Amino acid sequence: MIERKEYLEKLKKWKDKDLIKVVTGIRRCGKSTLFELYIDYLKSIGIDDNHIISINLEDPDNEFDNYKNLYKYVKEQIKDKKQYYVFLDEVQRVSEFQKAVDGLYIKKNVDVYITGSNAYLLSGELATLLTGRYIEIKMYPLSFKEYLSYYGKDANEKIYLDYINRSSFPYALKLEGESEIDDYLDALYNTIIVKDMGQRKKIADTLMLRTVSKFMFNNIGNCLSIKKIADTLTSDGRSISVHTVESYLESLVESYVFNKVSRFDIKGKQYLQSGEKYYATDVTMRYALLGRRNIDAGHILENIVYLELIRRGYKVYVGKTGEKEIDFVAENKEGFTYFQVAYTTREKTTLERELAPLQDVNDHYPKYILTMDIDPIADYDGIKKINVLDWLLKK
Repeated sequence: MIERKEYLEKLKKWKDKDLIKVVTGIRRCGKSTLFELYIDYLKSIGIDDNHIISINLEDPDNEFDNYKNLYKYVKEQIKDKKQYYVFLDEVQRVSEFQKAVDGLYIKKNVDVYITGSNAYLLSGELATLLTGRYIEIKMYPLSFKEYLSYYGKDANEKIYLDYINRSSFPYALKLEGESEIDDYLDALYNTIIVKDMGQRKKIADTLMLRTVSKFMFNNIGNCLSIKKIADTLTSDGRSISVHTVESYLESLVESYVFNKVSRFDIKGKQYLQSGEKYYATDVTMRYALLGRRNIDAGHILENIVYLELIRRGYKVYVGKTGEKEIDFVAENKEGFTYFQVAYTTREKTTLERELAPLQDVNDHYPKYILTMDIDPIADYDGIKKINVLDWLLKK
């Protein structure tokens, strides 16, 4: 079991605070295991077993017809005025779950923790009902640093390639060979389609949804518009409307299969409404849908960098400066940091191409080129070129 220290520390930080702890993330990213680790921690500091109520709502033994039955079940286990810790895993499976969560939250001696595999969890009625009363902890599959820690190895290109071939889902560490991993990823993807999208969104044409997914995985890191996607698929003989593409994309993002990244005009300091990019939460799901050929190593690396930036708490945009583009504008309370990502910049023309957009930015925020090149850190008038694996292990 990998101890997800970063997430575990967040739960410890918010322990007994008057907020609902909401852990969100794609299926099988480790949310249930995180609860197990945290419960072990609670026991280690003296919390009695009978004051820890943990319910995995995907377990058939824990089926509740509605929120009232769930609330009643938990309430009956609260026997005294000491603090209780209530864990509801995949809570969105219960109809109107937010009412049960709210009912438990208002009890003075209940600390509530919930997980969900769909962004819908924090939209609509739950957000309205619990505004200002919850803290969201966004969880992702294994980072490169966590992957390395499992194997106890040093970073190099070989282990990086293993990371992007094996998958960042924790369970995949137990699997043997690409075929077994691809079967697991395909089964996971189908579960997301059936449970998180098909049932809730009532999507009947899952074959077309799969076609849209394939297109998106094949265009990681490319600027896309909904109309372009619809037109391209239609020209390939799969007629689909703009409205349907929009609905399917929304579902894929809500289920954390993809992350939508908007563009930011650096000179005009404004957010743009078109030409978004989409990055996968796990790049290897691509292999289950498209196979392992014709992989764009540069865009895969770009995807890995994007995921690391959001893990580190940045708001991330695609930068636009005139007619040029910067891969990532990362924003936090300290300001902006600019990143260009390229597998290699050993050729002079490639280096010049990557430098050009950063050279157009006149502010004094940090600017980086991240590559797989094993070279000393280089500085081009304030623009630093560093090894991306070294950067992934920092923090």
